[in-house]
This record gives sequence, structure tokens and C-alpha cells, in this order.
Amino acid sequence: MKKRLLSFLLLAACLSPAAAQPPFEKTVEPLPGERWWGGFVALGNRMPYPAELAEQDLARINYNNQSVPLLLSSEGRYVWSEHPFRFRIEQGRLHLSSDHEALEAVHAGKSLRDAYAAASAAHFPPSGTIPAELFFSMPQYNTWIELMYDQNQRDIMRYARKAVENGFPQGIFMIDDNWQNDYGNFDFKASRFPDPRGMIDSLHAMGFRVMLWISPYVSPDSPEFRELERKGYLLKTRRGDPAIVRWWNGYSACYDLTNPEAVAYLRGKLEENRSKYGTDGFKFDGGDVAYMQAEPYLYHDPEGDPNRYMQRWAELGGTFACNELRACWKLGGQPVVQRLGDKDYSWRALQLLIPDMTAAGLLGHPYTCPDMIGGGQFTSFLGVERFDEELIVRSAQVHALMPMMQFSVAPWRILSPENAAVCARYAQLHRQFGPYILSLARHASKTGEPIVRAMEYAFPHEGFLECRDQFMLGDRYLVAPMVTPGTQREVRLPRGVWRDDRGETFRGPKRIETDVPLDRLPYYERIR
Repeated sequence: MKKRLLSFLLLAACLSPAAAQPPFEKTVEPLPGERWWGGFVALGNRMPYPAELAEQDLARINYNNQSVPLLLSSEGRYVWSEHPFRFRIEQGRLHLSSDHEALEAVHAGKSLRDAYAAASAAHFPPSGTIPAELFFSMPQYNTWIELMYDQNQRDIMRYARKAVENGFPQGIFMIDDNWQNDYGNFDFKASRFPDPRGMIDSLHAMGFRVMLWISPYVSPDSPEFRELERKGYLLKTRRGDPAIVRWWNGYSACYDLTNPEAVAYLRGKLEENRSKYGTDGFKFDGGDVAYMQAEPYLYHDPEGDPNRYMQRWAELGGTFACNELRACWKLGGQPVVQRLGDKDYSWRALQLLIPDMTAAGLLGHPYTCPDMIGGGQFTSFLGVERFDEELIVRSAQVHALMPMMQFSVAPWRILSPENAAVCARYAQLHRQFGPYILSLARHASKTGEPIVRAMEYAFPHEGFLECRDQFMLGDRYLVAPMVTPGTQREVRLPRGVWRDDRGETFRGPKRIETDVPLDRLPYYERIR
């Protein structure tokens, strides 16, 4: 009894904040006009950060998306750590706090681009490889919004056939959550999928490559749970029992992804799935830092923590050419497809896409998909009887000249034939730009440069600091979609000579008012 009490007191002492060493604190005084980016992809819409920003803790939250221990300044400075840290801004001063090390602002140049290039080269150099080329050259399709938790063979095949019939090019096809017998089991539900191999063979014959949604979670009381518990492959509580983690679908055990044997076992199960059904890859969902905060878990790796757990999940994803992640820690420059966190079906959510995508690029994730066209947050679609057709079309246009373009809600179902045809036209535009986008992906794999670039990154100190409604696709195209209702917008052209999508030429720097009917996406090619 005394030994147990002593062990408990020692554990409590170790976990007590008072027993921990004081954090390393640093205040970075601002340079004239200096602003900061970084930390969280999902805060891209607030970047560059304002003069006042509440404390952000990279160890406790990931905002449903990627997080990276990197801050970048418009004046060529950056902050990097191998560990999560906290940061806030007060009266323009950047305050840093770390439980691991002293942090410093490294002076790398004079611009946001200089800061990013130096940080990338020093801390997350590009791998030289890219994910499967089809991600960039063709649109993608995901069954989530159409079927939600009712994934089934009949409706999946109907969705695929309708896409082809309505003139949408074939690309990656993702079957989303609830196809499995249980979480942690990688066989199809026989009641919903009478012939899963035949289904996937048919999708292949139509020109699609097929990915399946998975998570690191394991249904309690399932045969898989019992087998993984016996092998010691599950995350544990401090008492040594399998941990039960609350996530958006309920309560589950989960693989201990800091255990190399557990990861190898899981990868083997995924390869078995590929061999049995012909699957091309997987959508790796979950693993978020935010879901690992209920208690201090016992990881196989003594250095394990929620951030490392999230990183190991993404690393596993990167071993497949066809992969997609929504939550990730670090891994800039790696051949991992990232997706923006689920966005609502709303105009406000549409306005988040450009700044969040440019933030992803600045945090080392060039191979990013801007969520699903129209939004990926399924609850915002519930009860909608009549869709805002303008919003869906404008969303498709925003995606068209991004690195990736992903449909989920079916345009042919919810739109008029005329507006569905407009969406198909922009899916074809993405296909036409595919070789250029693919060349940018290959360039990113060698240089680390973003594919989608913030205007301030591309044209530093030319007045684009707060520009969030247009972007550069590589260094050749300026894209200025409509992200609000209407048919008129201002476009800001930097220096140079530009030719728009209608063949008209402009010399910058220049502000122009342009008409944008519903079937138009304004973009401008830099010709000199």
C-alpha cells in the first residue's frame, strides 16, 4: 500500500506544474511595419496577425488542421522550434514561451519570401518527391456530403456515373467514413457493399483511382481491439489500461502511433486491404492534438506527446502515394497531401479559402487541397432545401486554379443544368492547367516554394500585406475569384504586363474594376 501511495505521489509531483522548470520566455520587439504569419494553417484568414493576438498554444490545439512550430515575418525574420511553444502578440510585440528551449527570431533577409526560404532550407527541406500526379492534374471526388454516414455501393457507383455523364473529368475518388465493419477493421460492411472488389474494379475501369477513409481509432469491444490490446499496440492511460479517447464519432481506443511495431502492423493491415480490394490509397483522418488532451497518456515512445502522435500518423500517410491528411504536425516539404479543415457551406467559409491556402504554403505544405467545393462540414448541409447556386459555382471557381480541386456535394444534383455545366467547365479548366500545376508541384519538391502564393510573398513591400482575395499560382498567374455575392470586383495588379482570361492586356501596378458574370473566373497571366 505504501509503495502504491509513493508511486502515486511521485507521479503527481512529476505532473505538477510547480515541479516543472519555469518556461523560457522571449519578447521580440517589432521592426518598423513588421507583421507575422504562422503556427496554424486554420488561422491563415487572420494572417498577417494583428497587433493584438490572444495566446496560441501549439501543444494543445490544432484548430482541426495542420500546425507547425514556425513563425514568419514580413521583414525577413522567422522563429522555429522542434517542439510546440506558445505565442501571443501585444501592441505589436511578439511574446514567445517554450517549455523546452529558448527561442529566438532569426534574421534571414528583408521579406516574407526570404524568411520562408531560409526556414525551409534549415528546418524542413523539400524531399524531392511528390504525391501521386493525379492529385494535381485532375479533379477529385469525395462521397462525404452526398452520402455522409450512409456509404454504400449502389449510391457510390451512381455518384461516379453521374460525374462522368455530366462532363466531369475522372480523377481521385474517395469513399468516406462508415464503409468499415468497425473502426480498426479494414473490411467493407457486407450489408452495404455486396461486391466491394467489383465496385473498385468498375471505378478503375471508369478512369478513377480509389481511396478509402481511415482513422487511427479502434472500436472498443471489437475483435481488433482485443487483438491490439494483447499485442500491446494501443495507446495507454497512466494506469496501463487501453486509453479511450473522445473524438467526433464518439469514444474509441487508438493505435499507439509512437510504437514502430504498431505502425508496421497497421501498415500491413492497410496493404492487405489494397491487395484484397484493389484500393489505391487512403484518406488519413483524425489523430488531432486537440483530441489527445483529456489526460496525460502513456506512449510507447518516452518522448511521445500529442504532437508527436499527430506527426507519426501523417508520416504513415506519406508512405502511400495516394494519401490525404487533414491534421498534421510539422512535416513541411514531405510528399503528403494536406486538406484544409472542413469548411461550412457559407460565403464566409468561401472567403477563408485563399488566406488559409496561402498559409498552408508558408508553413511548408504546398500539396494542399482547399477542402471540398461548397464546404465539407456536413452539418451545415443538413436541412438545406434550396441551395445558393451562386455560392457553389463561385466555390468551384476558387478551387479550379488551386493545386487540387475536390467535389463532394454533387453539382448535377443541386444546381440548374446551366450552372452544373459551368462547374464542369471549371473542372475541365483545372484539367487544362494540370501540366502547369504539376510542374509547380515538382518545383516545390526541389525548392520548397509554395504552389499557391500570398501576394505579399510574391511581391513584397508593394502594398499587398492585407490582400486575402487574390493569389499567385506559381509566378505566372494571378487569380482573382469572386468570394462575395455579386458580379463586380476590384483586382490589384502588381508591376509588369498582364493578360487576362479574356485576352485584354494591362500594365501594372494598377487597380482595375472588372465585371465577373457567374460563368467567369478572372485570372491574369504575367507576360513580362
